[in-house]
Amino acid sequence: MDINIITIIIIAVNVIISYKGFGDFDFFEKYKFHVGAVRRGEQIRLFSSGFLHVDNAHLFFNMFTLYFFADVVIGLLSVTKFIIIYFGSLILGSLLSLYFHKNEYHYSAVGASGAVMGVIYSAILLQPGMSLYMLFIPIPIPAYVFGIGYLLYSIYGMKNRIGNIGHDAHFGGAIGGYAITLIIEPWLFKTNLLMVVLLAIPIILLYILRKTGRI
Repeated sequence: MDINIITIIIIAVNVIISYKGFGDFDFFEKYKFHVGAVRRGEQIRLFSSGFLHVDNAHLFFNMFTLYFFADVVIGLLSVTKFIIIYFGSLILGSLLSLYFHKNEYHYSAVGASGAVMGVIYSAILLQPGMSLYMLFIPIPIPAYVFGIGYLLYSIYGMKNRIGNIGHDAHFGGAIGGYAITLIIEPWLFKTNLLMVVLLAIPIILLYILRKTGRI
């Protein structure tokens, strides 16, 4: 599989900055997502935190996933549109985290997961017939089933605070990839309308749960 140069650059930047963070505690603390710091005016953290990771496994999983999905989006759209989706999803993931944790001044998070989820959801919209293979599951999973299921799991994780995982950032990134792709490629409403509607269901559900105070 050929890999586009922009994908290589993004992976390289993530690796370099993450390894800088691994070995430099002050650097990591200065640029991680931290609600209190963001609310004091350090908005750069909404962006910079997307290039930091907690350890090698966290970094590898995100970059490995990006490797598989980035070229689907680049191949079907363009490098420029891919960059818009990647960084737009990163920021929207951070903003949703800020929205849900705005009163938790000590809440912090790192990782490219929001951006990567945005790329995944963009790829699902663009190529809904593709199948995914996951560890420990020996059969192909339709991409749209994974997409809907993961967002529903993220809602469950947000509601019950499962694990040390930024479920809200994942969800925000997915919304970013979904919304930005539809804005820049409105023809999808005609060709893939069923997929557009199906992937919107968890997003609407989250909105209802938030409005009713259940999450």
